[in-house]
Amino acid sequence: MSDTGIDPRLLEILACPEDKGPLLYFADEDCLYNPRLKRKYHVREGIPVMLIDEAETVDEAEHARLMARPEAAG
Repeated sequence: MSDTGIDPRLLEILACPEDKGPLLYFADEDCLYNPRLKRKYHVREGIPVMLIDEAETVDEAEHARLMARPEAAG
């Protein structure tokens, strides 16, 4: 887990490179998540890796876990 985090100004403008929609940020897991495509983008040393080929597609159980987190509620 990174302790640098993502600059809040960057979070405001980041979007999924595939569907161009907003992403959820889970700082403690160092990832950005697109719930529409069930795709997780990792954050390394505070830098989002926004490459579709490096994204992780999650299963239903992981999607449900992420969506149950307070960050997902807004």
